[in-house]
Amino acid sequence: MSTGLTVRPASECRYDVVSLGEVMLRLDPGEGRIRTARSFRVWEGGGEYNVARGLARCFGERAGVVTSLVDNEVGRLVEDFIRQGGVDTSLIHWVDDDGVGRTARNGLNFTERGFGIRGAVGTSDRGHTAISQLRPEDVDWEDLFGRQGVRWLHTGGIFAALSESSADVVEAALEAAHRHGTIVSYDLNYRPSLWKGIGGQERAQEVNRRLARLVDVMIGNEEDFTASLGFEVEGVDANLSKLDTSAFERMIEQVTAEFTNFTVAATTLRQVKTATINDWAAIAWSKDSGFVRSTERPGLEILDRVGGGDSFASGLVYGLMELDDVAQAVEYGAAHGALAMTTPGDTSMASKVEVERLVAGGGARVQR
Repeated sequence: MSTGLTVRPASECRYDVVSLGEVMLRLDPGEGRIRTARSFRVWEGGGEYNVARGLARCFGERAGVVTSLVDNEVGRLVEDFIRQGGVDTSLIHWVDDDGVGRTARNGLNFTERGFGIRGAVGTSDRGHTAISQLRPEDVDWEDLFGRQGVRWLHTGGIFAALSESSADVVEAALEAAHRHGTIVSYDLNYRPSLWKGIGGQERAQEVNRRLARLVDVMIGNEEDFTASLGFEVEGVDANLSKLDTSAFERMIEQVTAEFTNFTVAATTLRQVKTATINDWAAIAWSKDSGFVRSTERPGLEILDRVGGGDSFASGLVYGLMELDDVAQAVEYGAAHGALAMTTPGDTSMASKVEVERLVAGGGARVQR
């Protein structure tokens, strides 16, 4: 089932995918609580970055990240994590350290996984970060998309919410990407905590509706499309009693009727039974093929749900970019997202072989 997208040949481009967004240091108390922790496990994470990392580490794509970090020990630790994730670090914009972080700092994200009736909790410490102060002129977009070449750009609503200048950076990147034939995907990723101090939902809709007109592949869940783009459809509820796609299909039909530039739109379907038991599936729409739905996984057992949507996005992008098949893309996305939630951390630890086995209907038997 054709995607309707025309992706630049790999031979013309240095990068298969580049993500634009913040990369934070994640601090994880494991099975405990942030408020009582005496030790934390650390790694990197960020909504937009996680997609590039999944495409690099799981699917073998050539990935880079446009971000900004303060040049100190924490910034270099984040850089080392990015390198370990297989993502190129040459596009990082480094900012001088002033000694105490008065002018710029690196973001921290404290995340507890949740269990049973206790939901996951995220507490970010990301004010005045280096990436929030990035300006459109700080990146040579013509060099990146023109001379170096990028097949796919991924960014989203988390980065766009960081500061007044962040949305301008996204707009400059999207415009340059389109000038050079790069496909653009955008994950709405609505976070009330990021928008509440700068205008709330009204501001979120103003920014995201402006940027949405430059997007080819739009990704989001039911809250994202409502809060970030202002679409409301009866029957779309974050607490669904079952994985019924009809209301979502009506919403996407409304969205794509207004934003005719969207070639593909996709969403995960999640019914939260407990923090560790979810029903899980996904749907996608394309101009060429209409609606397709992934395999449904009722009662999916979850270790760490954070990053499951990002891993869905990376599997989806892989299927769209390399397989040119929207039905396969939504299956790869749903399978990769499901596997990512079986391991700790924001980022995927799955292999392409594991994803393909799950797409083909494989189960959880021991592999020897």
